[in-house]
Amino acid sequence: MADDSTYGVSGKPQFYVGLDKCIGDLRGLLFHSEVSIVGLQCMGGGGKTTLALALLNDPQIKGYFRDNVIFITVSQSPNLMGILETMWEKIAGRKRPEFHNLKDAHMKLQQLILSQSKPTLVILDDVWSRTNLENFLFEGPGYKTLVTTRDNSTIPTSPTTQLYQLPLLCPEDALSLFCFWAFGQPSIPSTVNANIVKQNCILRVQRMLFFSQVQAKCGGLPLALKVIGSCLHGEPHEVWERAKDKISKGESISDYHKNGLIRLLEISIDSLDDVAKECFLDLGLFAEERKICADALLDIWVYARKIQWHDALSILSDLASRNLLNLTSTPRRRVAISHANASELYFSQHSVMRELALHLGCRDGVVDRKRFLMDQKERSLREKWDLLNHNACDVQVLSIHTGPMETNNWYEMNLPETEALLLLFTSSEYSLPPFLKSMKNLKFLMVLNYGAKRATIKGLDVLSSLPQLKSVRLERLSAPPVHKQSKAPPNLEKVSLSLCEGFEYAFTFNSIKLRDFSIDHSSNLEEVPLSVCYMPSVQMWSVSNCHLVQKLPSDLGNMSSMRILRLSALPGLKELPPSIGKLRLLECLDISFCEGLRELPEEIGQLKKLSEFDMRECSHLTRLPRAVCALSSLELVICDEKIGKQWMRAKNISIPELRVEIVEPQFSLDWLDD
Repeated sequence: MADDSTYGVSGKPQFYVGLDKCIGDLRGLLFHSEVSIVGLQCMGGGGKTTLALALLNDPQIKGYFRDNVIFITVSQSPNLMGILETMWEKIAGRKRPEFHNLKDAHMKLQQLILSQSKPTLVILDDVWSRTNLENFLFEGPGYKTLVTTRDNSTIPTSPTTQLYQLPLLCPEDALSLFCFWAFGQPSIPSTVNANIVKQNCILRVQRMLFFSQVQAKCGGLPLALKVIGSCLHGEPHEVWERAKDKISKGESISDYHKNGLIRLLEISIDSLDDVAKECFLDLGLFAEERKICADALLDIWVYARKIQWHDALSILSDLASRNLLNLTSTPRRRVAISHANASELYFSQHSVMRELALHLGCRDGVVDRKRFLMDQKERSLREKWDLLNHNACDVQVLSIHTGPMETNNWYEMNLPETEALLLLFTSSEYSLPPFLKSMKNLKFLMVLNYGAKRATIKGLDVLSSLPQLKSVRLERLSAPPVHKQSKAPPNLEKVSLSLCEGFEYAFTFNSIKLRDFSIDHSSNLEEVPLSVCYMPSVQMWSVSNCHLVQKLPSDLGNMSSMRILRLSALPGLKELPPSIGKLRLLECLDISFCEGLRELPEEIGQLKKLSEFDMRECSHLTRLPRAVCALSSLELVICDEKIGKQWMRAKNISIPELRVEIVEPQFSLDWLDD
């Protein structure tokens, strides 16, 4: 058995032990003609999701259900309508009808399943309550549902239901899993490798003392074995000794005891320095088991924590390598952890690791906390509102999770020192809080809608009154109809718009210090407006995954400070404007997945500082202009095989240091399902 995470960008590939028998057991239950629902139960961190994903890729399961195997994460606070809409589109393979309410959606899905009458497996991962589950259960010939849960009572009792309790790892498999993450191999090393010797790390005595205790106290729990093993990898003798002592004093978690597990996992952050520990605690402010753009997390660290960009990237990489967070990129390509690629990286946390971050973050007195989470599910939410209204707290980062909010729904709060604000919600309409205008020290604002559809947001004009605001990130939102553009905050440096509509017209950007601008997944954007091309200070400019965009402004080249230009996944784009040649400081150009491009302008040869050029999957781009031979600083081109031969000729003629990387087509939008 492995853990519940995915392959990390900076981590090792997944390692599985003890999985084959469990897959066979579940396969047998699902193939039984009298069974329609199978419950897969185990404590948090026991490997339920890993097993479900392995089953998803099992050849016999694929052979029986063919393409009708669907994986959906439910979580503790699911968007019920959004999940039903996703189920319809995946089961039917076509656009869904209009659903008036949950009852209507369930009825139409039930009718669809009965009419199709084909073997179908729906995996509902991480279900917390039977009430939520009942919305997603259906009946039909050959229709099966696998439910993963921590609680047996979530699974309904019926003649067609079977419960499978996932066993924890046996001592041998537990040792293999721990060794893989601690030493990079599935067994105790017979000799210490050179890397460990250089760091004065693991000695034979420490290994023999430690293993018997970590197996006993972790009780074969994959998450604990993986995280603790990863965090001890390469650590010196003293760190192992402290971990051994803590584990020897801890309680057993073989019978799931959440507090015991959290205390055990505290060992995993002991080796972090103080700054990295604070960064880890910030992870608890985001919604559980959701993929979040790593750029948002980095902005908190850079703007609110005053950490330099290169140090923030290093901390992100370190937390991922220790499995304290799961770091992934879009399936279509793997990217390095860098400033330029931060918008293509996504992080998530196992719910147990999030509980650890929240637990450790609550140790300080309420008024003295550096971070504060306000969740509508909490019974003490009203008390927190009052506390932050009547006390001048020193909270640096505030995260508020709600449903629909109108202006009069908000309570006043006194937040003079808050530098980062996260507003996460599920709704079709949302009003920014009135107290936002008094947050004069605010530097980072994130407004994220988890609903199935874009939410119309009100109160945007308040942003112009925030003198210190540096970065704004908006996701799955629609700007209200505006007759007059609002002024952008005077010191705004970064704007990130993802799955949004209308915001490119909502503000005037030409008079501000904007250095980083991105529009991603805008479904209605047909033409990039001139208003977002008058940014004299911009260094990174990105328009990606906008399928209706056919042309770029002819004045694109006026942004003479630009160093990184991303025009990725714009299949309707026909040409690049000749003014691109004016971008004399440009170092990185990305036109990947622009299938409609048929040629590059000759002016591209004027980009004398261009060092990296990504043009993978530009299938209609079959000829390079002669001018590319003038790109003397070019170090890397990523492309398909056909155009790669032309680049090799250019290399032989005038670009001897050029490296040409050939990639296979692998375009996918599956990541959007999350």
